Order: sequence, then C-alpha cells, then structure tokens
Amino acid sequence: MTELVEGNRITLLKSGAEYFPALEAACDEAQHEIHIETYIYEDDVAGRRIAAALKRAAQRRVVTHVLLDGYGSKKLNAALVGDLESAGVKILVYRPDITPLVFLRRRLRRMHRKVAVIDARIAFVGGINIIDDMHTPRHTPPRFDYAVRVEGPLLARIHPVVRRLWTLVEFMQFGRNWHNRPLLTAQQAWQGGQRAAFLVRDNLRHRRDIEEAYLAAIAAARSEILVANAYFFPGLSFRRALMDAAARGVRVMLLLQGRVEYTLLHYASRALYGAFLDAGIEIHEYHKSFLHAKVAVIDRRWATVGSSNIDPFSLLLAREANIVVEDRGFATDLRQSLIAAMAAGARQVKRESWKRQPLPRRMATWLAYGVARLLTGVFAYGRGQE
Repeated sequence: MTELVEGNRITLLKSGAEYFPALEAACDEAQHEIHIETYIYEDDVAGRRIAAALKRAAQRRVVTHVLLDGYGSKKLNAALVGDLESAGVKILVYRPDITPLVFLRRRLRRMHRKVAVIDARIAFVGGINIIDDMHTPRHTPPRFDYAVRVEGPLLARIHPVVRRLWTLVEFMQFGRNWHNRPLLTAQQAWQGGQRAAFLVRDNLRHRRDIEEAYLAAIAAARSEILVANAYFFPGLSFRRALMDAAARGVRVMLLLQGRVEYTLLHYASRALYGAFLDAGIEIHEYHKSFLHAKVAVIDRRWATVGSSNIDPFSLLLAREANIVVEDRGFATDLRQSLIAAMAAGARQVKRESWKRQPLPRRMATWLAYGVARLLTGVFAYGRGQE
C-alpha cells in the first residue's frame, strides 16, 4: 500500500524549459550537498548549463555527486566528465561494464531514474534526463516530459534512498566508502498541504511498488483515468485493470507515443490497441514531438510523475522512481496540461479505422509483438506479466 506523507509542496515542471532553470537555481543555492542521478547526461546546451552550476557549487565546497547510468550515458564526452572532476564534482557510473557481445538480463538492469536532491531540502523527481528538449532525432519540436520539485517531509524518504545508492555504487567500485561524511537531516518542516509518496523500483524490497500503486489507483477509479506513457507495453494484470475500469463506466484515456522512436516496441505496443479499443478505452497518439512523459491522473485527485514506463523492463528490471500525489490542485494542473497537449498534438485512434488496417501492417504488428513477448520472457521476471 502506498504510504502518503502529509505537509509537502509539490510543484509540477513541464519539460526542460521549466525543469532546468529550477534545477540550476537549486544548485546555485546549495550550501552542503548535491546528489543528481540521471540515466542520460548529454554534452549539449542543457548538459553544459547544469555542469556549470555543479562546478560553481563544488568551488563553494558543496559536496557534489553525479551518478550516471553506464548504458544511457556511455557516449558522454570524456572532456566534460574530466572538466567536472577537475572542479571537484564526484562522478560515478552505475554498471559501467557494458559488453556488446554478451546480451544478459543483468545488462538490462539499468539506473533509469531521474532524481536530484539538494541539501536534503529540495528534491526533483521525474522523467527528464540531463538532455536538451531539442536534442531529438530529426530536430522535432521539444520533447514532451514532466518532473516535479518536492519540498517538505517527503525529503526524509527521498534523500536516504539517493544517498544509499551512491554509497552502494561507491563501495562496489572502490571497496569502501571514500566520502565518509555525516548524513544530512532531511527537511521535516511542513511546506504545504499536499499528501505525497516516493516510490522506487529495485530488485530487493521494492520490486513491484510502482506497478502496485498504479493498479490500486486504477482499481479505485470511479470516473476517469488518464495515462500518458512513452513506452507502453503493459502486462496482463495492468491490461485487465484498465479494461475492468472501462467496463464499470470509467472513462479511460491513453496518451501514447505516435512517432516511431524504437521500432520494435512501437509496433509491439500497437498489437494491444484492438483489445483496448474493443473494451471502450480511448487511445490518443502524440505526434507533435517525441513523448517522453510517464505520468497519470485518476479521478482528478490522484496523480503520479516519474521515470517508470509501463513496460516489463521498467516495471521488472530497471531502477525507477515516481512521486505519487493525492491533491486535487496538483492533479488538475497535470490533467489540464495533458488535455491541452492532446488537443494540440495528438490524434485519436478510432476503432473502426483500426479494424481496417492493411494486412501487411497487421502482420508486422503481431510479429513485433511476438518478438517483444519472447524478449520479455527471456530477460524479465516476476508474476503477473503475461
């Protein structure tokens, strides 16, 4: 069961245009410690902007940590890394030993979460990597994504998780804790009236926390479910939950990736469209730019923003982090943003036209689905993911 903490101020940040200035300002205000975890760090406008803020902090003797994923950030310019380290920024790489010739399940256990914690006082959680919104294939309009700024007692849940992973990676790579500094006390004072929870997915005690939070909220839905997810390939339990909700009269809307980014997953996920449409679920494909969001709003009171896609690799293998918020004001803000995005950049998939697809396209879709299911069976694990 999701354990909600009272007294927080959760601020919605829409794409990098709002996220990077907020993160930079928080780094510039830091007095003691910065932790940043990111799957992708690019040497582009956004990457250099945050790098400059980190260097300024390190030069003020703020203990500054950056944890990168070994696959997502494997192409990061070594010169940028060297520049940061020369300024005193501490950088570690999560699972750096990527061997191209060996395709094992452990290679897919990535650090996919995007979290920043400053002075154990402010946190940022969401789906936005350290990469410019315009850094997309074929120079499309800005990438569509979300993050949140968190202040309040929830920091007592977020800060230890981030610090623990840094210490674990440091120990595994160096054999001891190189930076034995006292743990800061997270901000406990109430900052607002919002109830929120911090959920992670890992391979120890929290293997299904994010998925179970989604399923519980969907099961409790009475009027509306709106899910926006970039890589949507849910397991059987998730599909049944959405269909059951639609069957009891809940309006279920899915805002999904319309552009082809990863061909196999794009076509495999479309194999599920027929069953969803038959169940009365609305599908809206976002074409204006690349959709990277992983968010949901249920009954205009429950919302989640985070890094977890709804696919087996996010729900079963990767380290992920989501914020859940029970607050009508926050949920309304996120819902309005999603509805506006749907109106401006999405096309609804109609059941009648979907049924009339050409046979070659349908065959390609089901072939992709079969391959994706095979990969899921080989590399994923866990119950309820048929």
